Amino acid sequence: MTYKKLNVQTKGEGFYDVTRELRKMAKDLFSNESGMIQLFITHTSAGLTINESFDPSARIDLENFLKHLAPRDLKFITHTDEGEDDSPSHMKAILMNQNLGIIVERGELILGTWQGVYLCEFRDDPKTRSILVKPFFD
Repeated sequence: MTYKKLNVQTKGEGFYDVTRELRKMAKDLFSNESGMIQLFITHTSAGLTINESFDPSARIDLENFLKHLAPRDLKFITHTDEGEDDSPSHMKAILMNQNLGIIVERGELILGTWQGVYLCEFRDDPKTRSILVKPFFD
């Protein structure tokens, strides 16, 4: 086995919590072993992040922060082949991670108390996004 693929169906721009699915994958991949998983998202208009996942208002603040940093009405935007969200989606993606490494101990993801893993979708239209999950064993 080289890697597994986690497909996530999005419904437009937003942060999608994929922690539960990754915990299940880690348990299936590692059983009672330890190591790390490397996550890689294969898209240029989406990203990955680990952040606060207990209070939903934190997620909303993060989404609004990125909209503030890369609004659609910037005068210099020329890349709009796929719509007005095209260039701002790439701008937001460069601010997020394309890959993450997470420790796995005896089949359990090691995250902080309030941390969750998010797929960050920056396009308006629904998409199927893929996260590649590569295990590394101790």
